[in-house]
Amino acid sequence: MSATLRTLGPVSELPPDSSGQPDPLDTFDEIIATETERDPDLAVIEAGSRTLRTQGGPSQADDPGRPEDPEVDKALREVEGELATRWGETKLEPSVSRIAALMDVLGEPQRSYPSLHITGTNGKTSTARMIEALLGAFDLRTGRYTSPHVQSVTERISLDGAPISAERFVETYHDIKPYVEMVDASQEYRLSFFEVLTGMAYAAFADAPVDVAVVEVGMGGSWDATNVIDGDVAVVTPIDLDHTDRLGTTPGEIAGEKAGIIKQDATVIMAQQPVDAAQVLLKKAVEVDATVAREGLEFGVVARRVAVGGQLLTLRGLGGDYTEVYLPLHGPHQAHNAAVALAAVEAFFGVGAQRAQPLDVDTVRKAFAAVSSPGRMEVVRRSPTVVLDAAHNPAGARVTAEAVREAFDFSRLIGVVGASGDKNVRGLLEAFEPIFAEIVVTQNSSHRAMDADELAALAVEVFGEERVQVEPRLPDALEAAITLAEEEGEFAGGGVLVTGSVITVGEARLLLGRG
Repeated sequence: MSATLRTLGPVSELPPDSSGQPDPLDTFDEIIATETERDPDLAVIEAGSRTLRTQGGPSQADDPGRPEDPEVDKALREVEGELATRWGETKLEPSVSRIAALMDVLGEPQRSYPSLHITGTNGKTSTARMIEALLGAFDLRTGRYTSPHVQSVTERISLDGAPISAERFVETYHDIKPYVEMVDASQEYRLSFFEVLTGMAYAAFADAPVDVAVVEVGMGGSWDATNVIDGDVAVVTPIDLDHTDRLGTTPGEIAGEKAGIIKQDATVIMAQQPVDAAQVLLKKAVEVDATVAREGLEFGVVARRVAVGGQLLTLRGLGGDYTEVYLPLHGPHQAHNAAVALAAVEAFFGVGAQRAQPLDVDTVRKAFAAVSSPGRMEVVRRSPTVVLDAAHNPAGARVTAEAVREAFDFSRLIGVVGASGDKNVRGLLEAFEPIFAEIVVTQNSSHRAMDADELAALAVEVFGEERVQVEPRLPDALEAAITLAEEEGEFAGGGVLVTGSVITVGEARLLLGRG
C-alpha cells in the first residue's frame, strides 16, 4: 500500500499568449494562492452548494408529471403505495447488508457497468447532471440515479438523460419485487424505500444496458445503500454541516462517512473543502492507493463572466484549458460544479493518467450548453418573476442568495419559505434575510414539514414581525407573495423566490403549472 498521496499530473503546458490578454496560467496561479491562503469556511461557501438552472424552464424530459394513461397512472400509484409502506428516507439502520443481499439474489447487476459515484453535502444532483450530459455527448449510454425527486419518483432513475417512463418504472419494480420479498424475509429489517429504489436503479441500468452509471449517494457514503458499487471515479462535492445527527457535527467527521465511497485504486475528484474534511479525504485516498485531483490545484475555474441565462466559463481541466464554455446555470458555485464534473469525466476517460490530450472542446461546450437542473433557480413565471430553488440548509441558502444577487436585478424580492423541521432552519432564514424584503412562511404536505406557526416564530426573530406573513397553505402563500411583489408595479422589478425544501419547490411547480 502506498504511503504517499498520488495526484494526477499537472495539466499540459500552453503556448505563450501573444494576444496581449492576461495569461490563463497566471490567473490559475492566483486561484491556487487564494485557495491555499483563505479561510476554509469561506472556501466551502464560495465553492458552492445549491443547484441552479437556467431561466428558460426545464425540458419536457426533466418534467415527467403524472402518466396520461389512466391504467398506467393507477399502476404507478399502486407501486408508490407499496413503497410508502417501507421505512422512509429519514429512518435509517446504517448498514449495507440488506442492499448487498438484494444485489446478490439479483446477480450483482451493479457490476455490469462502470460507475462514477458522487457524494458531498450540496451540489450533488447538478454535478451528476453535468457528468451525465458530458458522457452522453461522447456517445455513451448513461444511467443516472439521484435523490430526492422534485415531483415524480420516476425522476430518480434516468436513462440517456431522461427519467424512465412510468411504465418502465412499474415493470422494474415488479421484476425485482419477488427478490425484495425474499430479502425482507431473511433480514432483521425489511428493505427501506431508498434501498428498494436503489435496487431498481441498478437493475434498470443493467437491463438497458448502460455504458456507464452516474450515482449520487442518498446520505453519507460508507453505509449508504448506493455503496455496493465500485466507482472507478469517486466525486466529492463541497462538504458542509447537514444531517449532523447521523453524520457528525464537524466537516471532518462528516467527511469520514463520505470517504466511504473511495475504493481501492479509484480516482478521486475533490471539490474545494474545509481543511479538516480535506485531510480526512486525502488520508482515505492514501489508505486505498487512490489517485486524487483537487479543485484549485489539479483543476479549477480559470475565469467566468455572467451571460444571458447563465455564465461563460474558462475551465482548467486535467488535460488543459476549455474556453468559451456556456453554462445555462447561475452562480459561482455552479461554475465550480462544472469544473468538478469536467474533471470527473476526464478522469473516467483517462485524461491526466493514460492520456495527455484534453477532451474535444466542441463536444464539451455542446454538453454544458444543454445542462438543466429543474427546481434550482428555475423561473416559472414572469410579471412578477417567480423563481424556485430547493435550498434547504444554510450553506445552500448562502450561495442561492449570492446567485440571486448576481443573476437578477430585483428591486424587491419576496420569499416563500416552507422548510423541514429536521434542518437548521434559523441558519437558512438568516442566510436569506439580506435579500428578502418580506417573507411569507408556509408549510408543505410532508410529515417532516415544520409547522407554519413554528416557522413564523423563527422568522419573526430573524426578520422582525413587520416583514413576516403566515400562510399555512402553500397556494395561499404563493398568491400572497405574488400580490406583495406586484405592489412594486408591473415594470418595477418585484420578484418571488420559493425555497426551503425540495418538497416545497415540487409542490409549487405543480401549482404554478409545471408538471
